[in-house]
Amino acid sequence: MKHAYVHGYDPRENIRLQDQATTLVELLHGDTFYPAGARVLEAGCGVGSQTITLAANSPEARFTSVDISAASVAAARQRLEAAGLSNVSFQQGDIFHLPFQPHSFDHVFVCFVLEHLADPLQALTILKKFLRPGGTMTVIEGDHGSAYFHPDSAAARQAIQCQVELQKQNGGNAMIGRQLYPLLCRAGFAGVRVSPRLVYVDAAKPGLVDGFTRKTFTAMIEGVRDAALAAGLLEPATFDQGVRDLYRTAETDGVFCYTFFKAVAENQ
Repeated sequence: MKHAYVHGYDPRENIRLQDQATTLVELLHGDTFYPAGARVLEAGCGVGSQTITLAANSPEARFTSVDISAASVAAARQRLEAAGLSNVSFQQGDIFHLPFQPHSFDHVFVCFVLEHLADPLQALTILKKFLRPGGTMTVIEGDHGSAYFHPDSAAARQAIQCQVELQKQNGGNAMIGRQLYPLLCRAGFAGVRVSPRLVYVDAAKPGLVDGFTRKTFTAMIEGVRDAALAAGLLEPATFDQGVRDLYRTAETDGVFCYTFFKAVAENQ
């Protein structure tokens, strides 16, 4: 099963993920809490960028966080230990081959994972088996097709499209956010509820200007430069202009918008 992480695993990418998680805590996690004693599976925890918020928000729940990368699991474990959080156990594991028994968990949480999978429907179907009847599935994904900004820039849109195409070539889908409702329905979940989470950034929100426009989104696009050029997706001058134009939207008269989608569903 093909599920490559297009952004790579270098330290710069880890920093970007941390910036993203910190900037978007309230927007994405402000309504995610699990009760005392709840057993929660976090599938695809990466370096623990979301884990630390989940564990802090629900200190009496018990989390099992898994990721396919041993290095990421080690980084996540170190981060949680440094934060003094002890309600998470970590293990390396492939979402498509997890060792858990059916109905082992009360809740499953998946964030920024389906976009990297060649068969997200199969992943959801597999994860559903680990949920007890009445348990919930929470999924959060972005959608690169939702990015728009001022000043507008054809070069910036082309640079973003490079990211979309590279993810597609790796078997993923950078615009999967808009598909969460049909995917969860097809996987057999009930009561599917999807809410768009708009990130709107202008100069009146300096934290978002720096944390999201610069350090999350533009840094992500900038980070695929070598891969995009190697694949012949864009001329170097055009790509570089696109990145400069994205940074330009972080200036005092700039605006940047992006939409995440958060879905909550129930296991019948």
